[in-house]
Amino acid sequence: MHISTMRKLLFITSLTLVMAGGITYNTAAQDAQFSQFYANPLYLNPAFAGSERCPRICVNFRDQWPAIPGNFVTYSASFDRYVDALSGGIGLLAEQDKAGNGTLTTTNLSAIYAYQLNVSREFTVNAGFQATYHQLSLDESKLTFGDEIDPVRGFIYTTGETLIRNSISDPDFSAGILGYGRNVFFGFSADHLTQPDESFVQGAASLPLKYTGHAGAMIPINTRSTLQEDQFTLSPNILYQQQGDFRQLDLGFYAIKGSLVFGFWYRSGDAVIVLIGIDKGNFKFGYSYDITISPLTLATGGSDEISMMFQLQCRPKRHTYRVVNCPSF
Repeated sequence: MHISTMRKLLFITSLTLVMAGGITYNTAAQDAQFSQFYANPLYLNPAFAGSERCPRICVNFRDQWPAIPGNFVTYSASFDRYVDALSGGIGLLAEQDKAGNGTLTTTNLSAIYAYQLNVSREFTVNAGFQATYHQLSLDESKLTFGDEIDPVRGFIYTTGETLIRNSISDPDFSAGILGYGRNVFFGFSADHLTQPDESFVQGAASLPLKYTGHAGAMIPINTRSTLQEDQFTLSPNILYQQQGDFRQLDLGFYAIKGSLVFGFWYRSGDAVIVLIGIDKGNFKFGYSYDITISPLTLATGGSDEISMMFQLQCRPKRHTYRVVNCPSF
């Protein structure tokens, strides 16, 4: 069962315990997840900041399990570009995740810097660092407790349970590394290096470290044609994530024909993901759908995800600069 699924089940379980009379807010939270991870590169790995050189804007939306009451909705927006004077890229990332119809809201605002080192003519390494303002808010008005219930008349009493706080704000930090050549790329990132406390009651409940490893290749199939609409590329990819006791492995590929992109992914024990996208160079649009294959099956309604990427124009480069050649979605 993957990280995002466990995050949801733990949250739902914690609310169930609250409604049953147990005061269990110290549930270990998990990060939100995007199936189109390359369409949200700064969220995947801060080392991607500036990797396209010219200014780039990414907007992402994910609606997970819409058929289940209290589904999870996640928004994300980012901006990044390369700066010659800094020998690297800078980026800004904003992300918000709403759980249980806004009962639990997570907001992250991040500033990113990624240093670029051209190791050779064929290979480049980016090292990224991310500083985040992390906020977690709980809407008590949407919670019910066991001591509010009368066996006959239902919810008529005032709860005696109290929280020591309903909003948590902490600094958080992440780091990542990205290596890429002409047609291969790989990276590793570590999030929540400070493991911020997310407990709403007495006692600590730290947000676990999250480790992400990803790798892939771009394999040209039709190399004789110079026309973009005739070019065909296959891109096999792998993604591995671990947060606390939860592990997730994604295996899949992209098939790129001219400006059309098709994707197929298998997320171990949880979902099959299908994707269709359009890559017009300066504008990219993608839609993906997660088909749940876990025991929850069709009861979840799957997951819808939309991404848009805008590549802005910039001045001609002053020196040799290699951009990462990887899928857009």
